[in-house]
Amino acid sequence: MKQGLAATPSGQRASMNAMSVLLCFHAHPDDEVFLTGGVMRLAADAGHRVVLVVATDGARGEYPDGLLAPGESLAARRTKELEESARALGAARVVSFGYGDSGMAGTSGNQDPDAFANADPGEAGARLAAVIEQERADVVTIYDAHGGYGHPDHIQVHRAGVHAERMTGHDTVYEASTNRDHLKRLFSALPDAPDDVRPPDLETFGLPESELTTAVDVSTALDAKRAAMVGYESQIGDFGPMLTMPEEHLRAAFGVEWFRRRGGAPGLRETGLPLRPPTST
Repeated sequence: MKQGLAATPSGQRASMNAMSVLLCFHAHPDDEVFLTGGVMRLAADAGHRVVLVVATDGARGEYPDGLLAPGESLAARRTKELEESARALGAARVVSFGYGDSGMAGTSGNQDPDAFANADPGEAGARLAAVIEQERADVVTIYDAHGGYGHPDHIQVHRAGVHAERMTGHDTVYEASTNRDHLKRLFSALPDAPDDVRPPDLETFGLPESELTTAVDVSTALDAKRAAMVGYESQIGDFGPMLTMPEEHLRAAFGVEWFRRRGGAPGLRETGLPLRPPTST
């Protein structure tokens, strides 16, 4: 499959193979790296079509002083970085809905009427449903109901994703999340880990292991995930500590991606997303 952003016309498959389509729905440019970057890269390498849908422009993120060129907006910069990340992770198509970034919970951006958090989740869900049907997506990823850590835009991704699931009747929807118990074990074994790589509250971060259904080993895709991180210069405050982590720590923290299959019985029974092996036509 040809990688990069030179996508085929909407709704058409990108090659002569009968492939599966993985569609990942995220809140902001950069979220794709943490939660689904590995499964995206692995799917692309296996010959599947990967579609990345991003809800907001990311314009309320923090960024280093002096980063932006004269006249350049943060939203424009993050769009460029998103394109670089998509190339690194093997996405064949990127769809940006262009909603306003709501900012972290409790900030003034939450009150912006144009913020994604204040959009009608049914309307956003309809837009997502249209892409799902256009692409004939086989597997769709959204977020868990808490959005991982309570960010309003992440919670809205879940709400819109559930609406899209109902509209399309799609039965292979996965909530990308974090294994809370794995993180507890990890930080217990690494007592000297810097505070800036620790979640603010492990008791509410992600989901408990007992509620997850799927653990995907993405350790062979770590180079791609790291490359996508490097491309997000505006988000170096988030990614910087990860880029300096020893390889074994990076592998322990990001070498597995975790999901809860909607409608699936709890318990870690799956080791991959159900994408069909490509077959020649």
